Amino acid sequence: MQYLSMSTGALVACIVIPSVVVLAVIIYFVWYFKTKNSLISLRNDMEESYSAMDVHMKKRYDLIPNLVETCKGYAKFEQGTLTGITQARSLAMSAAPQDKAAAESALNSQLRTLFNVVHERYPELKADRQFGNLSNQLEACEHEISNARKYYNAKVKILNNKIEKFPSSAVARKMGLERKPFFEIEDISERNAPKVSFDDAPRARL
Repeated sequence: MQYLSMSTGALVACIVIPSVVVLAVIIYFVWYFKTKNSLISLRNDMEESYSAMDVHMKKRYDLIPNLVETCKGYAKFEQGTLTGITQARSLAMSAAPQDKAAAESALNSQLRTLFNVVHERYPELKADRQFGNLSNQLEACEHEISNARKYYNAKVKILNNKIEKFPSSAVARKMGLERKPFFEIEDISERNAPKVSFDDAPRARL
C-alpha cells in the first residue's frame, strides 16, 4: 500500500513538474514576443514622428533661398549674413540624424541674426511685401517644427523608458536597442524658436 502511494506521488510529480515547466516556458515566450512587438511598435512610432518633423524642416529649407534672394535685392545688405544662413541651411540639410539638432540650432541662430539685422538696419526691406510673406511662412514653419519636435521627444521618452526599465530592458538588449537622444537645441540661448515675423510688417495679400 505504501509502495502504491509512493508510486502515485511520483507519477503526479512526473506529470505536474513538466507541466509547470512547459507552462512557464509558454508564458515566457508569450511575454517575450509581446514585449518585442511593443518595442518594435514604439521604435516605428518614433521614426514616423521624426519623419513628420523632417517634412516641416524641409519645408523651411525650401523657403530660405527665396528669403536670401529677397534680401539680395537690397544692394547694401550684408553679404556675410546671407552667406552664413546659406551655409547653415546646407549643413542642416545634409546633417545625419544624430547631428540634426545641433545643425538646426545653428540655422536658427543664423535666421535670428538675419531678422535682427533687417529689423535694425533695413526698414524698407522690413516693409517689403515679399519679405513679409516669407517671414509669415517661416514663422508658421517654426511653429510646426516646434510641435513636431515635442511629439517626437514624447515618443523618444516612451521608448527610452521601455529600453531602460526591467524586465523589458532585457528584450531591448537582445534586439540591440539603445537609449535614443532627445531632439533638443543645445545652446540655452537658442531654445526659443527664432522670431521671424514683425508685428508691424505688412501682411501679404493672397
